[in-house]
Amino acid sequence: MSTINYSLSGMRDFNFLEVRKRNYIINIVTKLFELYGFSPLETPSMEKRNVLLGKYGDEGDKLIYQLLKSGDFLSKIKDLETKDYKEVSNLISDKALRYDLTIPFARYVVQNSQDITFPFKRYQIQKVWRADRPQKGRYREFTQCDVDVIGSSSLWSECDLINIFSDFFKNLGLTDITLKINNRKILEGIFDLLDIKSDFTTFCISLDKIEKSGKEYFYNFLDQQNCSKNQSELVTQLFELNLSNLEKLEYIESNFNNEKVKNGVVDLLFILDKIKSYQMDIKVDFSLARGIDYYTGSIFEVICNNNSIGSLGGGGRYDGLTKIFGKDLGSGVGISFGLERICVLLDELNLFPESVNKSLDVLFVNLGKKEANVSQEFVTILRKNGISSELYPDSVKLKKQMSYSNKKNIKYTAIIGEDELNSGKINLRNMKTGDQDLLGINELIQKIKNG
Repeated sequence: MSTINYSLSGMRDFNFLEVRKRNYIINIVTKLFELYGFSPLETPSMEKRNVLLGKYGDEGDKLIYQLLKSGDFLSKIKDLETKDYKEVSNLISDKALRYDLTIPFARYVVQNSQDITFPFKRYQIQKVWRADRPQKGRYREFTQCDVDVIGSSSLWSECDLINIFSDFFKNLGLTDITLKINNRKILEGIFDLLDIKSDFTTFCISLDKIEKSGKEYFYNFLDQQNCSKNQSELVTQLFELNLSNLEKLEYIESNFNNEKVKNGVVDLLFILDKIKSYQMDIKVDFSLARGIDYYTGSIFEVICNNNSIGSLGGGGRYDGLTKIFGKDLGSGVGISFGLERICVLLDELNLFPESVNKSLDVLFVNLGKKEANVSQEFVTILRKNGISSELYPDSVKLKKQMSYSNKKNIKYTAIIGEDELNSGKINLRNMKTGDQDLLGINELIQKIKNG
């Protein structure tokens, strides 16, 4: 991908080629979502502040873009300098830009439950905003491609979503992919058995930081929590032993024996059995925690091996999420792809097809008024046959028009001069090979459609 450009707001600018690449991915993922029976949905960019705050944990809440209230609200606030930032933000903001698509989805489902047939399967491809530090693969404004099922606790939904992961990356040509899978029930069971004073959210956040900060970060966390040596050694073995997926589940069930762990293992065994034929490397990873508070069951994350770009997608199951909006409409599960990060990776691996770079099939050069009139008639015919074409708008030097065609990566240039006017033919030049053919309009159409 070309050099990253930011507007004055710190958000991304996307040039025409980047937009084509994004649209290429969106087209693939949209067809895939609909193949699996999901329907499209869109929600507003802005939500009420209280819809979003408190749903993502302290770390997530800090990244939410909060919007100032309208009007002269400051004059009504007293002793502003004595308040902490949470109090101040509550007084000066009542709206926020959405942080993800799942919470707005849950809000939508509750507000429209009387018109929805459950289980409700929706996909959503829209922008989200996070007040993060921009860097490779991480932006303040980016597009998420989400797919969720709500109103069913069946683990067949997890299997379908994993299959979507597998099909999506296969369709993009990404083969060196690993799906990491875990279950929050297992993590809750481990947490309940540990003699530590931390809360479960902090425990999950420290686990999630293993990928970035290393396993020692988590081991130090256990030491700081005065976790017993015996318990600490049992936990560290989860990350040190080189075991198969089934061996890992056997280890965890024998060493952390409680109801939550057992239930989580049963769920994972079911999923692993049903997806064993999928063409994807699948790894049980007990360090996977998905730090967002609302996950309660299966959790997923997809990474590209031997690449530092980070997570390409993730998700999980959430029970009772709609309760926060006043109705318990059952369990839900969903996954999400980060569009821009996938674009960067496909660029690095040269996996975008050549057609993405093509801006136009045929450019008709402009050699004068009479020639332009005939050329425009041919342009109209080509467009009706699904072939993108245009007439260069000005009758300028041929060299300049050819340069325009090269810079825009146009495959064919069509020339109609005096000889062509007399013969009714078109001189078609392949801009890559330099080959030229004198063709009638029907022959030209056939040649371009045949590639």
